Amino acid sequence: MKRMILAAAMGLGVAGTAMADPVLGTWKTQPDDGSYAHIEMQKCGAAVCGKIARTFNDGGEYKSPNIGKTLVIDMVPNGDGSYAGKVWRPSNDKIYIGKMNLSGDSLALRGCVAGGLICSKQNWSRVK
Repeated sequence: MKRMILAAAMGLGVAGTAMADPVLGTWKTQPDDGSYAHIEMQKCGAAVCGKIARTFNDGGEYKSPNIGKTLVIDMVPNGDGSYAGKVWRPSNDKIYIGKMNLSGDSLALRGCVAGGLICSKQNWSRVK
């Protein structure tokens, strides 16, 4: 009986780990208008959201008023490493159609207008 309970518990642990979204964690953005950030990607319901955790400029880390704000909004996984949702660009305070593609420790993030025809792209790297 103990073996069955242990096996069931281990199975649930493995299933829980396997269901974790691989995009979760901390990501470093590319510089935008001279600054970059660390974005903490977390689950928000069935989607993924990313909040600004730390900000940096030429002088090093600084306390931006944007810390804690959501940059990646309701990105829903498509099951193939791609995601669709919205992104906020702090430098112009606009929200765009968002797309993400995960490849290992690299995350390609796009903010698009015109129904997704015109996009601006950044490549983010996973913070270890």
